[in-house]
Amino acid sequence: MTNLKNIATMLETAPQFKPESLIISDSKWKFIVRAVLRGENIMLRGDAGTGKTLAVTTVAKVMDRPFFYFNLGATQDPRSTLIGNTHFNKETGTYFAQSTFVKAIQEEGAVILLDELSRAHPEAWNILMTVLDETQRYLRVDESPDTEVIKVADGVSFLATSNEGIQYTSTRKVDFALADRFAILEMDILSKLQQESLIRHACPKIDDKTVETLTSIYDQINTELAAGSGKIQTRMSTRSMIRAARHICDGFTINEALDLCIYPYFDGEGGLDSERTFVQIIAQKYVGTGDLENDNMFDEADTNK
Repeated sequence: MTNLKNIATMLETAPQFKPESLIISDSKWKFIVRAVLRGENIMLRGDAGTGKTLAVTTVAKVMDRPFFYFNLGATQDPRSTLIGNTHFNKETGTYFAQSTFVKAIQEEGAVILLDELSRAHPEAWNILMTVLDETQRYLRVDESPDTEVIKVADGVSFLATSNEGIQYTSTRKVDFALADRFAILEMDILSKLQQESLIRHACPKIDDKTVETLTSIYDQINTELAAGSGKIQTRMSTRSMIRAARHICDGFTINEALDLCIYPYFDGEGGLDSERTFVQIIAQKYVGTGDLENDNMFDEADTNK
């Protein structure tokens, strides 16, 4: 385990070990590193594609810590996932099989990612209450008062991710009592320059014009969303932009990449008045949209109406 007296020194050098693939400020990177060194909890909160999950997996790898991933948003049976199941064997009788989560919290110095915490079933939140509380740090296998209690090992840090906002229709606002067990780290939406850097890292052979085109489309879509005009309700994520770039590097045209990787995320209901059409208008400013009936049916002034 880390000698806590060396934490200040380690944090001072932490930015040197931040990989280029992770775009995050030095202060926020150090904030995550410190949490792992101290065995504390952080909730990384922000829009899809801001690097929340990548930040956690990266810090565990860079710091060479045991890493465990639990997607709580995909968990249908929280008790089974977080505690385990009781089984019956005709020779030995009833026995309890511990979950991977139970084993993970007993791994000294482990980094445990609780992904999509805002999509988790409330029962999962209830189970996690004592696990995450710095004054308790235990998991009770059963609700009976005399049941086995499993202590969280020294140095274990729980790093959760959360998407919150009206555009995330399957999420729940995280209960305050649970959220209060985490330090909150708000992840930034990347700037245009940072997006360009990210694309070039993901696709080193991509040409400058394509990078400029994709990031310009990304930037204007999200600017329109922030302006609150009502024509766009959905954010263009970093993931979808990188996906489009990779398709282009594999031989797809930029229009094909937009068609396959970007437009499907925007609502097409309403025809020419739809959100998707408005996004196509934006894209046309930069590349032309050959898939529309008439490339000249829109001009720049239309995008500002």
